[in-house]
Amino acid sequence: MKQKLTITVDAELIPIAKCYARSRGVSLSSIIEQSLREVAGEHRPSFASRWRGKFRAAERENDPRYDALTNKYLR
Repeated sequence: MKQKLTITVDAELIPIAKCYARSRGVSLSSIIEQSLREVAGEHRPSFASRWRGKFRAAERENDPRYDALTNKYLR
């Protein structure tokens, strides 16, 4: 559940922070939330890093389509 929070920051920092968030295509709130998560030690790994190395190629014989995909993406 999201909750509103009022913070006080230096006036010169606000336009710089908004520009930073805009250049990354995210909201200033999400930048602040992510920063607080990192400070609090709640850094969650990305989806790709959680699943990297978990899948293995299936053993299939005499399947040219499978062989082509295996050669392209797994080797």
